[in-house]
Amino acid sequence: MANYTAADIKEIREATGAGMLDVKKALDEAEGDKAKAVELIRVKGLKGIAKREGRTASEGLIAFDIRDSDAGRTGTLVELNSETDFVAKNDKFVALGDEAVAAAVESGATEPEELAETPFGEALTNAGASMGEKILVRRIGRVSGEAVTEYMHRTNKDLPPQVGVLVATDAAGAEVARDVAMHIAAFTPAYLSRDEVPADVVENERRIAQETAENEGKPEKAIPKIVEGRLNGFFKENCLLDQAFAKDPKKTVGQIAEEVGGTVTGFVRFRVGS
Repeated sequence: MANYTAADIKEIREATGAGMLDVKKALDEAEGDKAKAVELIRVKGLKGIAKREGRTASEGLIAFDIRDSDAGRTGTLVELNSETDFVAKNDKFVALGDEAVAAAVESGATEPEELAETPFGEALTNAGASMGEKILVRRIGRVSGEAVTEYMHRTNKDLPPQVGVLVATDAAGAEVARDVAMHIAAFTPAYLSRDEVPADVVENERRIAQETAENEGKPEKAIPKIVEGRLNGFFKENCLLDQAFAKDPKKTVGQIAEEVGGTVTGFVRFRVGS
């Protein structure tokens, strides 16, 4: 019988992210040799890649990078997914998140497929092999401006950040950018401003408002005003600059920026698995 301890199992689990039973099997096969056991886990993990492809990877983390650029500052956000929260909080997985965002910055990749073509693609494959789970980069986001501010939120203190927000502003707007980023994390705006809402989305909302008012039996003369009112409600719910500010609902986010003489010029928000 292979000679190993509970401490050996814990050490290998932390090093590889593999499950307890997989570690025990590897140690048994390696006759207690920890280095060989780690190698076996990796090899068996590589053989199991095809089987993992159909699995759902909805846990993970958000990683970010902000640095100087031609636009002033550029922030990059990456969502890295795993199958379980056990792997998501593993130090090696967290480090992989940092590698992913660094590779995205260096390569300029905007899509996971592009990132997979860089040397990081091999690191991603090896990580999935050693951890025994489907590991993937789900999406990459980027925003630039005179200033870029981040807010990373942990929905569980034992896990890495599950929500990440980057906000681009002019220099003056940086004064309130942190508060705006926290607001975005909580209120999930879909667009920066009314001007950014696609025309087909606006027309669809207008049509729904029209049909709803008609079905409610509203007076025909009143319907145009009702439709515009409901469309404004849509903008206030979905456009960042029109949303009631979390810390002072009597003011909009746009007004909060204007009060410091600033402007919010862009944002990106990721939440793991959504």
